[in-house]
Amino acid sequence: MNNSFGSIFKITSFGESHGPAVGVVIDGCPADIVIDADKIQLDLNRRKPGQSVITTARNEADNFEVLSGIFAGKTTGAPITIIIKNKDARSKDYSHIADKYRPSHADYTYQKKYSNRDYRGGGRSSARITAGWVAAGAIAKQMIAQLGIRSMAYVSQVGNLSINKLYSTSALRVEEENELRCPDQEAAAKMIALIKEVKKAGDTIGGVVTGIISGVPVGLGEPVFNKLHAQLGKAMLNINAVKGFEYGSGFDGVKLRGSEHNDLFETTKQGLQTKTNFSGGIQGGISNGQDIYYRVAFKPVATIMTDQASVDKEGNPIIITGKGRHDPCVVPRAVPIVEAMGALVIADFVLMNQSTKLGSL
Repeated sequence: MNNSFGSIFKITSFGESHGPAVGVVIDGCPADIVIDADKIQLDLNRRKPGQSVITTARNEADNFEVLSGIFAGKTTGAPITIIIKNKDARSKDYSHIADKYRPSHADYTYQKKYSNRDYRGGGRSSARITAGWVAAGAIAKQMIAQLGIRSMAYVSQVGNLSINKLYSTSALRVEEENELRCPDQEAAAKMIALIKEVKKAGDTIGGVVTGIISGVPVGLGEPVFNKLHAQLGKAMLNINAVKGFEYGSGFDGVKLRGSEHNDLFETTKQGLQTKTNFSGGIQGGISNGQDIYYRVAFKPVATIMTDQASVDKEGNPIIITGKGRHDPCVVPRAVPIVEAMGALVIADFVLMNQSTKLGSL
């Protein structure tokens, strides 16, 4: 089982949904980086369950504890170990699926591959483990911030309701103005109403999170098998419930001709730039200095509160009854995960390009 991500700035995730704790080990983080613990907690609070009526009711404070790698408020260069204890696990909510396969969950594939499946909340396949990723991403954010780089995200679509405007990181606030984390207040109200309607019906709905990374210098990424956009895609597609990734003009770009789609260069006071940014800040797999932007599609949560036909591990037909506490739509809590994974990719590429001592970057 591969539980690690990254090459130089590397994270290893551990824990299960209903185990004692989840967490992360970060290896390769440069020494002497000032770490603001409040910023780590802020991102964990944005991801944690039970924060609004449109998220799961599981009540986890998600307070973190640093076991190693940070001393006197700075990184030491040693592996950073962070744990987040599980306080509100209700394993009995899942006893009814111990020998049953839920539709569109990892139950069947996990059982076939490993034979020993932790059915309590999905175990290792649960989105609960992303708490550790967010903590690691918060540290990556603080590292790249010293270079003027920011990784942010927001909800841009729920079901068939969407906003088309692309917001820059400078236009987005750290403190969200609504529980959906959508910068368009009018659109957010409609999306929230839709989620509540779906939840009342015992169903779930999907959505899209748009990510933006600003301040990226020219030259991150490689032109063949380690393209910057390929690694961003890998990072996002590893997030639970993600079904699609596109960057720049994405699939809409096929509607344009080359004469419309090409990003023409111009010389400005800030240096060489492009008049448009259909490339999404990446050309030939390498950052070009413009904002990197991308969209991540999340499917409807597989657990619904209505009966569904399925089978048990013997192949006998059964009826699965939805139980437990689940999100009717994952995108509000997915925003900090998308931000974190984007920051982890950029931090890794920064270190690939430079010395591992941050002062020389």
